[in-house]
Amino acid sequence: MMRCIGLSLIVLATVSGCGQEKPPPAEGTFGGDVALLKKHFSVVVLSDKSGSAKVAVVPAMQGRVMTSTAGGDGGISFGWINKKLIASGDRLEHINPYGGEDRFWLGPEGGQFSIYFAKGAPFDLDNWFVPPPIDTESFPVVKAAADSVQLRRQFRLTNYSDTKFDVAVDREVRLLGPGAVWKHLGVGPVAGVSMVAYESVNRITNAGSEPWKKETGLLSIWILGMLNPSDATTIVLPIRAGPETELGKPVVDDYFGKVPADRLIVEEDIAYFSGDGKHRSKIGIGPKRCKGILGSYDAANQALTLVQFTFTEGVTDYVNSLWKLQKDPYGGDVANSYNDGPPKPGAAPLGPFYELESSSPAAALAPGESLEHIHRTIHIRGPEAKLDPIAKPTLGVGIDEIKNALK
Repeated sequence: MMRCIGLSLIVLATVSGCGQEKPPPAEGTFGGDVALLKKHFSVVVLSDKSGSAKVAVVPAMQGRVMTSTAGGDGGISFGWINKKLIASGDRLEHINPYGGEDRFWLGPEGGQFSIYFAKGAPFDLDNWFVPPPIDTESFPVVKAAADSVQLRRQFRLTNYSDTKFDVAVDREVRLLGPGAVWKHLGVGPVAGVSMVAYESVNRITNAGSEPWKKETGLLSIWILGMLNPSDATTIVLPIRAGPETELGKPVVDDYFGKVPADRLIVEEDIAYFSGDGKHRSKIGIGPKRCKGILGSYDAANQALTLVQFTFTEGVTDYVNSLWKLQKDPYGGDVANSYNDGPPKPGAAPLGPFYELESSSPAAALAPGESLEHIHRTIHIRGPEAKLDPIAKPTLGVGIDEIKNALK
């Protein structure tokens, strides 16, 4: 009798396994986003041993991190992905906003040393073009492991002043374990939260025969993280307090016109900026004001995001990306945040999404010389009582202050 029951169970299991297909991953989950990406690109998925912390890297898109999760394939997907554009297979003229929460770009964007505007072109959207090597072209993989991937690419760029740059890029994306994360944050381990963290290590080398000089233009490494917006998302930018005569303007708030007062609150040592994806605007923090960290809090998903990056106090030459000819082309920002929205009334937004960005100093490199910039992204989810003791020592403000800042 027992043998008969056992045989029946085996047959039932076999029929069930063969006759039922596994349901596709749900929309908005990491697994769902990776499944979509894999229909069009090769995807490198980095994972911890538990399969909870995962990061999706697409070499065909300059090795950008498209998204990540702290909850495995069924977990929330943090990166904004332009699913419609990817599925269409189209190539757009000015920029292909595929998305991605850590993407490699180069600065400056505007000014006489811009690599996004041709010589003599007006500084407007009609004449702005992202160079193909950092928009649509691939970075070949040179080495991959379960928790890291290394890529390399070389190309030539020409700036607004007709200076040519032969650039070699080495990029590594590596998953970080909780022990390393708590150490980087300077916070003791907090139980009862889920986490995914990774960093991109980005190096540019002067692969040409001439030095890169300030007089003819310099490049900088620029890492941009595109994240999903919501009405409950507030971006947080810690700033160094002090007089404007010594440290400069606390926040640059006029990249695309002055940010409305209800969307940006600047206090003595902190700035709050809306991440709702409904109003095109951008802000920046200069080197004398920067503290080497940015953040955001999505109250709807109880998700705290922290971004750390390479920053050395006293280094002040950062390329200026304002869309105009500049008196000070090396008076640019270290950190930026962009909130997407319609570029003009009635027009569609690029996303929508919001961005947390960091830049390296201007790279005055001799032939064969390199500059490295690390950009670290940390997503932590959990009850607000657990997130508060992480937010306060890192951003300088608690969760309630962030939630209520723009109300």
